[in-house]
Amino acid sequence: MRKDKDLDVLKTNGMYPYLQQFLEWTLVKGLSKDTEKRRRSALKRFVLWCHERDLQQPQDITKPILDRYQRYLYYYRKADGQPLTFSSQNVFLSPVKSFFKWLTRENYILYNPASEMELPKKSRRLPKTILHPNEIESVLQQPNIDNDEGVRDRAIMEVLYSTGIRRTEICHLKVFDIDAKRHTLMVVDGKHGKDRLLPIGDRALQWVEKYQWDIRPHYAVGNDEGYLFLTDDGQRFKRGTLSGRVKRYMRQAGLEVQGSCHLFRHAMATHMLENGADIRYIQSMLGHADLSTTQIYTHVSIEKLKQIHEATHPAKLNQERDELLDMLANEDDEESGDSE
Repeated sequence: MRKDKDLDVLKTNGMYPYLQQFLEWTLVKGLSKDTEKRRRSALKRFVLWCHERDLQQPQDITKPILDRYQRYLYYYRKADGQPLTFSSQNVFLSPVKSFFKWLTRENYILYNPASEMELPKKSRRLPKTILHPNEIESVLQQPNIDNDEGVRDRAIMEVLYSTGIRRTEICHLKVFDIDAKRHTLMVVDGKHGKDRLLPIGDRALQWVEKYQWDIRPHYAVGNDEGYLFLTDDGQRFKRGTLSGRVKRYMRQAGLEVQGSCHLFRHAMATHMLENGADIRYIQSMLGHADLSTTQIYTHVSIEKLKQIHEATHPAKLNQERDELLDMLANEDDEESGDSE
């Protein structure tokens, strides 16, 4: 009911027609539906804020007003009393900046009031949880592979771990995006609308083929749109539904951690780095446009760091030196005793 009421209010604001045109332009320019959805949500929030202050037209918006909106987001508190993270503030403000840039270019307004808006920096936080390879294997063993659902879910998690693709990307994966002969997986229209070709491991491929040939026909009822992984109703998975299933298997494995599908992505990147993969290959696998985004994984390769620490830290080296000197001293004592 609240969403319907907000939409009714939104439609009465003079900025709504421009908002609709901008979102249409977003899709026409080839940006993804997810980008359009994020922009719609952020701009709906902004326009409703403007409506409460009787700001009805794009021409009403000035730089001081945008500054006020940015401060509003900074001081906003969620239902649990927590503030919005700077990353969340960035997500809400970036579409506003793009919207006014578009309005200016289309000559709906004479100048761009958002041209000097400085967006909050997105924090590059370390993943809170990096699953150990043994933990990953434990999760993979949880589905009951004696039934269709278990084989499907095992195949999904094997693909997530083998390739590190995003939750959205596996939901949109289609049957012909996997080439079994070449051992490759094609991500079509990934984040920022980019395609990428990835290797897929033998084990994951075996599970996919078992699911595809033996199980998927049981789910593919009615109009088959070609999505690889299908729900019990024959539809492609929604992100929340997929996360819920993976989360359940993690709990069955005794892992009470935050996150679900994305933990396979973190684990893949970290484990490959720890086993000697060059970070630029990891960047290509993950589909990161900027290497700095990938470099966060160099900070979480704790196993490799522990090995280096063990081998090079002065305290450890001094201990080994002292043990060697003690051993040599004991040998000297023994030789002296023998000579007597």
